[in-house]
This record gives sequence, structure tokens and C-alpha cells, in this order.
Amino acid sequence: MKDKKILIISSEVVPYLPQTEQAINSFQIPKAINEHGGQTRIFMPRYGLINERRHQLHEVIRLSGMNLVINDMDMPLIIKVASIPKERMQVYFIDNEEYFKRRSALHDEKGKIFKDNDERMIFFTKGVIETVKKLNWSPDIIHLHGWFTALFPLYLKSYFSDEPLFSESKIISSIYEPNFEGTISNKFYEKVVFDKIEKQHLEDLKQANFEALSKIAATHSDGIIMASENLPDSVIKNIKDSKKPHLDFSQSKDEETYIEFYNKF
Repeated sequence: MKDKKILIISSEVVPYLPQTEQAINSFQIPKAINEHGGQTRIFMPRYGLINERRHQLHEVIRLSGMNLVINDMDMPLIIKVASIPKERMQVYFIDNEEYFKRRSALHDEKGKIFKDNDERMIFFTKGVIETVKKLNWSPDIIHLHGWFTALFPLYLKSYFSDEPLFSESKIISSIYEPNFEGTISNKFYEKVVFDKIEKQHLEDLKQANFEALSKIAATHSDGIIMASENLPDSVIKNIKDSKKPHLDFSQSKDEETYIEFYNKF
């Protein structure tokens, strides 16, 4: 693990958001990596509910200013950064006025997922990858947390397949229990097809529910972690049928097992 570079990408990280299972893991795992001699960088969205003054976020001008094309629209990318106190862990925030200014994360006040979460996912995916390219930081492992990161493996192995910075990177996806019902969007498939990704990889997006996103993440990842105890049976079956290295929930709670899993890649 010494000097191994691990890129952590998550839609939730403490102390910036409440202590969900995913948010806690997205903090504890990089902390453990650092303690075992690894190097980490963490990326998450900069939701409007994050208090920038309290957490001392500041914009990184040299990384900001790029426009990302999302469904034929130019959307400005803003990068902010902060450090988690006492932990020597740097967190990069992907920001955009249209997608992340609202004072909530992925659900509205009634608990329903936002209708533009499909575009937010594409923007977040492209924004993280373009920023890591600017940092010229080549990760050995890219560890994804939660359904909001489900497009990363697909985009890295298709849209960004010619990018040498990620040519040796291995992708691990942590799958957490669903926190929404139904589909993300009825237009998700068309919006990803716009990026000229081969349609054969996108059939699941025609019915973009939790199971479909989990399947896309697992299909294009190198390793999978069942990070919640109560995953749908169909998701567990798909993970096991993939024959890829994976950890079940009980294994994922043991730090040494986790580090050993990392060292397989």
C-alpha cells in the first residue's frame, strides 16, 4: 500500500454532509489508506448546503474555467478545495451554478430525486476526470462510492479510453443500498449516447433504475464491494455472476481485509 495512489470519488463525505454509511466510509477509507502509507485525493460535488466558510473551501483558479459539454450544452466547471482538519486529506469539490447551487444533495424536500440527476452525474464524471488530468495525478486505484458515481467506469473505459493518465488505473465500485425508487430519467440513455459511447454498453440505461446503475458500475469495474447489508438480491446476484474480485458486506467492515483487497490490484 505504501505510496499507492488512491482516488476516492463519492457523492457524500463527512464532515461536509450528514453521517450516512456512504459518507462515513468515504472518510474512513482514505484515512486508513493514509495510515498505511498510501496517497489519497477525494472528490465530491459542492452542494449548496455545504457551508463554505465553516469548512474553508476556496476556488482553485488554475483548475476552474473549463466548459463541459452536457447534452449539447456548455456548462462551466468550477473547482474548489478544502482540507479535512487533522487528517492531512485534501477534498476537491466539483461545482456548477446550474447543477449544484441548490441547498440539497440528490433529493428534493419531499425526498424525490432531482429530475436532472442524469446530467449532474455526467457533469460530475467529466469534471472529476478533467480535473485529475489537470493535476497530472495518475491514480493506481479509483474507488467509487454510491450510485451517483455509476458512470465513471463506463466513461473511463470508453469516452476517456485514450487518456494515458488512467491507462493503468484499476476501478473499484462500492455499491450501497438504494435511496430512491423508479428511474433516474427517461432521457438518460439519449444523453449518454450524445457522447458517442457505443450503444451496446448502454442498454441498461434505457431503464435507469438503481439495479441498472449498479449493473453498469459492476460491469465496467475491476473490483466490487457490497458496502451495505441490505442490497437487492438482483444486485448481489449480478455482482457474484460477474466473477470479479469482490468483498461482501461483513468483509468490507474489516480494515485489514480492505487493504488486502486494494493490494490485489
